Amino acid sequence: MLRVTLEQWRMFRSVVQYGGFNQASQSIHKSQSSIHNAVGKIESSLNVKLFEIEGRKTILTEAGELMLKRANFLLDEAAKLEIVGQTLGQGTESSLRIAVDEMFPQLLLYKVLDSVSAQYPMLQIELIESVLSGASELINNADVDIAISPVALIDGFSEQLCDIEFIAVANPEHALHALNRELSAEDLKSHRQVVVRDSALQNKSDAGWLGANQRWTVSHLRTSIDMICNGLGFAWLPISSIKNELEKGQLKPLPLQYNGKRSMQLHLIFKDKDSLGPAAKTFLGELRYQCPN
Repeated sequence: MLRVTLEQWRMFRSVVQYGGFNQASQSIHKSQSSIHNAVGKIESSLNVKLFEIEGRKTILTEAGELMLKRANFLLDEAAKLEIVGQTLGQGTESSLRIAVDEMFPQLLLYKVLDSVSAQYPMLQIELIESVLSGASELINNADVDIAISPVALIDGFSEQLCDIEFIAVANPEHALHALNRELSAEDLKSHRQVVVRDSALQNKSDAGWLGANQRWTVSHLRTSIDMICNGLGFAWLPISSIKNELEKGQLKPLPLQYNGKRSMQLHLIFKDKDSLGPAAKTFLGELRYQCPN
């Protein structure tokens, strides 16, 4: 028999999270005596000292820090277990939250979503479009169930999905094309580059060539494409996203001396397969089937 309950571990963690017994009491709506009793029960049952009081501060002991790491793991696993149980009990989920990096081919995504909806007509799909680290952050914060991201998960499931090819382009009338020769990095530095910012709120990253002295940063890939089509600069853009503009002559690849094409790998990521319902698993299957590796 376990001598400490999950609720007692939760109260112990709340003292650490909120910085003291009084703060924990107000935040989790439990009496201070209940929290003190829970922590005291852990200490007496395991013969370990979890906290020390220094002035007005409640400080974790060395043993308390070790126990906190174990308690976090235990409580996180318990939460996952409840989610799996709810999924099994409910059968088919009513909603599916998906984060997709904007560089992923849209027509392919639409085809997959349409196929999933045909099989689950009552399924509510929430699609969040992201850039760079944004999709991975949404997964880590449990804001979505599945994500397609250039950033693989450290803690969770990550599967290489596809490579996206990029080329440097500008409007055919742009000054870079008027040079009528192969372009060097120095040539590019003299002209405005349009880049798309990372949609993550924390731990943002940069990607692509950022050597231009002039740079405009936008929030969406489509904004970048429109700006380049209107002659406002050059950009590295996914070939799959600008096929129409290339065919219509609105965009023209820049004749670079080196590295005329670049690629970025996208990953299929999620936290726990057992917590995914039938519709989510169908989405994974359709995506793997439709996506060219």
